[in-house]
Amino acid sequence: MVVPQQLESLVGQSVSNNPLEAAKQRLIVALDVPTAQAAKEFVDRLEGTCQWLKIGLELFTAAGPAMVEELVGRGHSIFLDLKFHDIPNTVAGAVRSAAALGVRMMTLHALGGPSMLAAARNEMQKVANPPELLAVTILTSMDAAQLGAVGVAASPGEAAERLARLGVEAGIRGFVCSPQEVAALRTMTGSAGILVVPGIRPAGAALGDQKRVATPAETLRQGASFLVVGRPITQAANPALAARQILDEMATAL
Repeated sequence: MVVPQQLESLVGQSVSNNPLEAAKQRLIVALDVPTAQAAKEFVDRLEGTCQWLKIGLELFTAAGPAMVEELVGRGHSIFLDLKFHDIPNTVAGAVRSAAALGVRMMTLHALGGPSMLAAARNEMQKVANPPELLAVTILTSMDAAQLGAVGVAASPGEAAERLARLGVEAGIRGFVCSPQEVAALRTMTGSAGILVVPGIRPAGAALGDQKRVATPAETLRQGASFLVVGRPITQAANPALAARQILDEMATAL
C-alpha cells in the first residue's frame, strides 16, 4: 500500500484516516467533454463528490487555459493531461506555461527520451510549489499487437517498465501506467513515486477502447496513488451517484 505521506504535497493536507475521505483525495474524474459549457455543467452535476479533475486534449483544445483557471478558481485540483512530446526546449517551455496556470499534475511522454524529461524536470526546479511531472509509459489502449504495429517487440509491461526506469534516471518521480504495471513500478519507485492509473473500470462496466484495465479497489491494493476514471462517471445517468459508488469501492482498499 502507498505510504500516505507520499501524497501530502499534492492533496495539500495530510491524507485522511477516514477511508471515504482518503478515496475522495485520490480519485481523478476525466473531463473528456467537448466544450467549456459542457465541462461546467458536468462539474455541477458531480455535486462536490470529486476534488480532482483531469483536463485532456479534447477540452483543452476547445476551451484553453481559461478552463483550467476557472476550475482552479473554483477550488479544484487539476491534472493537465496533454502528454507533451517534443524537443527538450519546447517541452521545457510548455511545462513552465502549464505550471503558471496553477495545475497540480501534468503529463509528458516518456518516449520523448531522457534529455526531454530532464529538461522538463530542470524547468520545474525553478518554480515555487511546482506541479508533479508524470511521465506516460504505455497508453492503456495499447496491447502487444498495437505495440508490434509501431515496431516495439516488447510486451506492454516490459515496455512500461523500461520507460519508467528511464524516467527515474532522468529525475522523474511520477508515472502514468496501466493497472497491470502498478506493482512493478511501485517496486521500482518506492514509496516516493506517484503512480497515476487510468483504465479503471468498476465490475461490469464497458471497456470501450481500453485494453488493460482493473477495478478501483484492485488497483489501489497494487500501490496506485491516484485513479483516473472517465466514462464510467461521465456517461452515467447520475454522475454524482456513479462517483460515490466508485469512492465506496476505493474505500474498501484504504
